Amino acid sequence: HNHYVMCASFHPKEDLVVSASLDQTVRVWDISGLKKKSVSPNDDGLKLPQVHSELFGGGDAIVKYVLEGHDRGVNWASFHPSLPLIVSGADDRQVKLWRMNDTKAWEVDTLRGHSNNVSCVMFHAKQDVIISNSEDK
Repeated sequence: HNHYVMCASFHPKEDLVVSASLDQTVRVWDISGLKKKSVSPNDDGLKLPQVHSELFGGGDAIVKYVLEGHDRGVNWASFHPSLPLIVSGADDRQVKLWRMNDTKAWEVDTLRGHSNNVSCVMFHAKQDVIISNSEDK
């Protein structure tokens, strides 16, 4: 991202993170490379700068997809609990639904109705429902 990241969350089953940014994009990150690294709290020899470079120094989190389609900064993005879907909400007052597979991700639908910035959006854990909140009055 080249602007503030407003939200990031883990995929419920896969080694993925979805992030939303004011750069108007949603990104899906492959974090499987991070699983190989760990730091034990009992390692007496590790200092904070060393821990930082050990965990965060390399290019271990890889951008898998960049989702473009919002016209303003994106405030929230989240994965569906069981389907290959992502939902996002942005300052363009829109909620977007995205689908992904092993090789690509694409926009499926745009939900309109909010009259101000969409602050948060997510799927219901057990029902086919999306909930969003906004700065609407």
